[in-house]
Amino acid sequence: MAVHAQTSKPFHPIPEPEAYGVSSENGFLPSEQPIQRLPDSYYEPWERIAHRLPALILSRRFRNEIDRLPILSTEKLRTESEWQRACAVLGFFTHSYIWAGERPSETLPPAITVPFLEVAAHLEITPCAPYAVTNLFNWGTFSEGEDESIPENLVTNLSYTGSSDESWFYLISVAMEKRGAKVFRDLLDAMRAVRADDEDRVTEGLIALAECINDLSLLLGRMYENCDPYVFYHVLRPFLAGSKNMAAAGLPKGVFYDEGNGNGEWRQYSGGSNAQSSLIQLFDAFLGVKHYASGEGAEKTARAQAFLTDMRYYMPGGHRRFLEAIESSSDVHSFSLSRSEGHPVRKAYETAVSALAALRTFHIQLVTRYIITPARMTIPWQSKKQLNLATASSAEAKEHGKQESVRKQDAAGTGESLQLHGTGGTTLIPFLRQCRDETKDAMTN
Repeated sequence: MAVHAQTSKPFHPIPEPEAYGVSSENGFLPSEQPIQRLPDSYYEPWERIAHRLPALILSRRFRNEIDRLPILSTEKLRTESEWQRACAVLGFFTHSYIWAGERPSETLPPAITVPFLEVAAHLEITPCAPYAVTNLFNWGTFSEGEDESIPENLVTNLSYTGSSDESWFYLISVAMEKRGAKVFRDLLDAMRAVRADDEDRVTEGLIALAECINDLSLLLGRMYENCDPYVFYHVLRPFLAGSKNMAAAGLPKGVFYDEGNGNGEWRQYSGGSNAQSSLIQLFDAFLGVKHYASGEGAEKTARAQAFLTDMRYYMPGGHRRFLEAIESSSDVHSFSLSRSEGHPVRKAYETAVSALAALRTFHIQLVTRYIITPARMTIPWQSKKQLNLATASSAEAKEHGKQESVRKQDAAGTGESLQLHGTGGTTLIPFLRQCRDETKDAMTN
C-alpha cells in the first residue's frame, strides 16, 4: 500500500462509484428512474393500497385495509428497481400504519413486518421510511428525457397526503441529488490530484464543489415556492416521524414489529431526515469534516459513534460503504491545511467549506420557518384530538411559552431555548447548529 509523502498516511484506493451501486450520472439516485408499479400481479394487493394511500389515510381506512392483507413473499422480486419499489411501498405503509390514526399504533402487523424485514435486509437499510424511501426511490419525470435536476419536471410515485406541498418537499431533494451528481468526478479527480501533488487540479476540484454547493443552496431556497410551512408542519411532518425519541408523541417503547406466531421485537428508528442524505455526507467525507454525537461537551472527541454516522444505516448499504471509502481515501483536508494562509489550494478549500457551512445555516433558517414558528401557532381544530409529532411539539412549545413568560424569556425575545425534536429524533436547532459549527471547524483543524 502506498504512503502519503507528507503525512506518512497509507493510501487507500480511491473508490469507483459504480462498484458501490452509485451512479456517475445520477449520483445516489438510482441509475434508472424508479418504477411506478411492481410488474408481477402477485403484488397487486400492495399496489392497490399504495395507489389509494392518501384517500385511505384521510378516510381512516388504511389500517383496516392492511389488517386484511395476506403476508406476501419477496421471492417474486427480481431486479433492484423492484426491490426499491417494494421498499418504498412498505416504508410508506409502515409510517402510515403507525401515524394514520388519532393515536399512533405501537404495533406493526405481520403483513408489513415480514416482507419489509426481508426487503430491508436485501437493500441493507433500516425497515422504516428514511430519506432513501421518500426521495431516492420515489420519483419520476413527466416525460422521457426531461432534465431531472429541475423540480418542475419531476413527479412523486407515493404520497401520504396527495398534496402538492408534499411532492414539492420531496422533489426539491431529488433535484438536489441530481445536481450534486455532476461534481462526483471532480471530487474523485481532486483526490487523485492530491496523490500526484497537483495543486492546480485540487484547486479546480474544490472550486467546482463550492459552486455546486452554492447552486444547491439556491435550489433549497425554492422550497418556499410550493411547500406551505403550516401544511408541512401539521399535515406532512407527522408521517415523517420515526419511532425513536417519540415518547411524547405516544411511542414510549418504539414500535413492536410483529412477525406473527408470537415472534417479533420492539424497535426504535429515526424518521426521515436530511441527515440521511448521502450527498451531504459525501461532501463532509471529501472535505474531512468531523461530526460528533450531540450533548457530549468537552468529551465529545472521545466518543466513537456520531449521530451522522448512525444515520448511514438509513442509507442503502452500497452508499454507506462508498462514504466510508471516501473517508478513508480522501486526503484533501490535510493537503489543503498544509498550505500557508492565502495559498490558492487553501483558499479554495476554505471557500468550499464556507459554502457547506452556509448551506447548513440556510437549513437552520428553513427549520425555523417550517417547524419552530408553526409549533408556536394554534393547533388546527381537526388536529387537536390527535397525538403525533406535530401536536406533541406544539404542546411542548406552549408549555415552553408559559415557562418563558414566568422567566421573562431572553432579552432578544426569540425563545431560542425551545428545543423541539426533529423527525430524526435529535434536538433540532442545537443539533443543526453543532453540525454547522463543526463544518466551520474543518478550516482550522
